[in-house]
Amino acid sequence: MELAILLEYGGVLLVLIALEGLLAADNALVLAIMVKHLPEKERKKALFYGLAGAFVFRFGSLFIISFLVDVWQVQAIGALYLLFIAFNHIYRKVIINKGEKDTGRKKEKQNAGFWVTVLKVELADIAFAVDSILAAVALAIVLPDTNLPNIGGLDGGKFLVIFAGGLIGLIIMRYAANFFVRLLQAKPGLEIAAFLIVGWVGVKLSVYTLSHPALAVLPEAFAKSPVWKITFYLVLLLIALGGWFFSKRK
Repeated sequence: MELAILLEYGGVLLVLIALEGLLAADNALVLAIMVKHLPEKERKKALFYGLAGAFVFRFGSLFIISFLVDVWQVQAIGALYLLFIAFNHIYRKVIINKGEKDTGRKKEKQNAGFWVTVLKVELADIAFAVDSILAAVALAIVLPDTNLPNIGGLDGGKFLVIFAGGLIGLIIMRYAANFFVRLLQAKPGLEIAAFLIVGWVGVKLSVYTLSHPALAVLPEAFAKSPVWKITFYLVLLLIALGGWFFSKRK
């Protein structure tokens, strides 16, 4: 039984690493564009402050959410937020296709000073932190409980998986972002796939919310049932494979 739990936790961690890698690359691109107008020394300093802010906000978000995770209203808001950012990103990229044009216009008009740029970077970090931690919580929340003590409202094992995913995301943003940027350039469909996965994770959190005893729209056991877990990971795998194989190399 312990081996089965270990494998399930390991599988979720692998999914988190892949998702964090793609999202961290997208985040790193945004931050790079935001500080590009600064002189090189100030640019490096602003990115350093950005990384420090990402660390603080990401783990601050995790500790706050760990105390609120069992509140169904918080689960519902989290699910709606993940669905919104997925739909908004895909809508802009695929339907409107204005992402790069808007970025270019902002870049020309808003050559802000150093501290204003740092403030903008920190505000972006808050959004990235919420995105990352909510997605990680939604993936880990239905994992089986362990013998580790609870941290906030989360089982200790679940907390450690989410913590590890967030830490790996920061490491990728700092050291491996270039690799993932090149991967996204070679396989641009992976960016859409990553946000489709975020939306699908939002669906997973929605199912968990609807299974909450206070709502009981779905049976409480459904969110943790083998049928739903297999369905979730099968669809997730199909999205990832679709993003890989249907990408046109740039």
